[in-house]
Amino acid sequence: MTGDRHGVTPPVAVEVRRGGRVESRHRLSVAVLRPDGRIVLAAGELDEPIYPRSAIKPFQALPLVESGAADRFHLSSRELALACASHSGEEGHVEAVRAWLLRLGLDETALACGPRPPLSAEVARRLIARGEEPSPLHDNCSGKHAGMLTLARHLGVPETDYVHPHHPVQRRIRDVLSELTGHAVVDPPGIDGCTAPNWPIPLRALARAAARFATGADLPPARMRAAARLIAACRAEPWYLAGTGRAGTRIVAVLADGLVKSGAEGVYLGFFPKAGLGLALKVEDGAGRASEVALVALLDSLQLFTPEARRALADLAQPQVLDSRGRRVGEIVPAADFPPIVGRKG
Repeated sequence: MTGDRHGVTPPVAVEVRRGGRVESRHRLSVAVLRPDGRIVLAAGELDEPIYPRSAIKPFQALPLVESGAADRFHLSSRELALACASHSGEEGHVEAVRAWLLRLGLDETALACGPRPPLSAEVARRLIARGEEPSPLHDNCSGKHAGMLTLARHLGVPETDYVHPHHPVQRRIRDVLSELTGHAVVDPPGIDGCTAPNWPIPLRALARAAARFATGADLPPARMRAAARLIAACRAEPWYLAGTGRAGTRIVAVLADGLVKSGAEGVYLGFFPKAGLGLALKVEDGAGRASEVALVALLDSLQLFTPEARRALADLAQPQVLDSRGRRVGEIVPAADFPPIVGRKG
């Protein structure tokens, strides 16, 4: 996302300070929309396609539920949360995906995602200490892939090559993305870190799609019920959505309304049924440290936090910069004029 296409330069949203001086700055684009496309809050580049990465996993899980596959294979709320998850690869995550695959008569070798190290640094250290290699189950996307395999089994289509963009599973997902975003999906897709397709979509379209997903506005009844079920599952099982100490788990656990989902390279989506809002943000340089600070500031500005939630997330709102002895030497904070005023249209 360069800003060159439309001549829009994303504003500085987050600053890293050290010794009382600004050391680094992160630019960010954001859109918060109603289901009908009305802008509630916007800044930066809204119409240049971005790769939404794992932030769209709730959208990718819709065919799993609306097709009847989730009911046929008796998926629990925990498993539906895992289908939407970027989990940390902790033991509970790994064992839950393993058990899900076993019910299908499959094992980890069926997963097209690679044996990436777990996102949890502690789990990764324990694997190294035991001399063990990570497996595909440790990949943060293994739940999403288990969901795709379940959909393939339900549809009676080949379970090999299920991540190929022209496979029936991926065609279903692309159709859902296109319909939710008002046909804003751009071909061809890129390939995500987990080997699955990831189609570029503009922030404006992503935010509106998130609002429609959250509220069910203008969705067919089966899709509306499926979206509500996925949000409820993630809210019921936030640890399975991310993991111990992770921002996504912590935020969802204290949100009175809805769901947030992270994506690699500084992306977040938010789905807020009661507020009737969808949120999409992208940090220009891809920094996750900036996306989390910006997200917390945005949710606070939209009045989606209780005072208790605000206190619980204070360390995410302004993370400390530490030296090698663990002493505070700086902080990461929202820029002075971020977030933009609610109601500002870019």
